[in-house]
Formats: sequence, C-alpha cells, structure tokens
Amino acid sequence: MKNCLVVDDSKVIRKVARHILETLNFTVDEAEDGREALNRIEASVPDVVLLDWNMPVMSGMEFLRTLRQQKLGSQPKVVFCTTENDAAHIRAAIDAGADEYVMKPFDRETLESKLQIVGVV
Repeated sequence: MKNCLVVDDSKVIRKVARHILETLNFTVDEAEDGREALNRIEASVPDVVLLDWNMPVMSGMEFLRTLRQQKLGSQPKVVFCTTENDAAHIRAAIDAGADEYVMKPFDRETLESKLQIVGVV
C-alpha cells in the first residue's frame, strides 16, 4: 500500500485529503507545517507528499527546497496543493522540485489524476 504525507496547516484540508487518499488505498500521515513534515520524513519516507504553500513555521517552498537537498534512499513525489494558482507560483514550485500542482479546492477525481501523473496511483 502506498503512503502519503499531507502537509497543511488547515485541519479541514488534512481531513478532506485523508478521506480522498484513503479511498484511493493510501495510508496517510499528517503534518501541520514543513518542520513537522521533515521530522516525519526522517522517521519514514512516504511515496508522495501533498504540500500546502502557505504555512506557519516553515512554508511549503522552504520545506520542498530542504527536502530536495536531503540524502534520502528515495525522494518522495511532491504535489503542491494550494490556492496560489498564477504561472509564477507554479513555475517556482516546479523549479524547486515539485512534481505536480493541484488547486484548492480539489476533488477526488482531480487529486487522483495528479497522483496518476506522478506515478503513485
């Protein structure tokens, strides 16, 4: 079974994402910010990270840059999940190492399609 780390400061978004991911047969872990997410990844590297952009403590971009510099056995796929939808934000995320990008609010079909694109579904 594939696993996903949902990183978002919104409990509601984490709950919605967890529900969708579990229907897609993922095990799900959650983190409220980038720092907590890095700690979780040190313990166990997920197959994919669903990542919010704007968070306290450590933003999604800071997390992504730090993650991509770490020497892990394998790098997880990263799907940015945010309301930031202009071309500059999308380009910056991809340049920093994101594998895909999904806009909030999202539904099961949209998320499933993005996960298929990155090869985890």
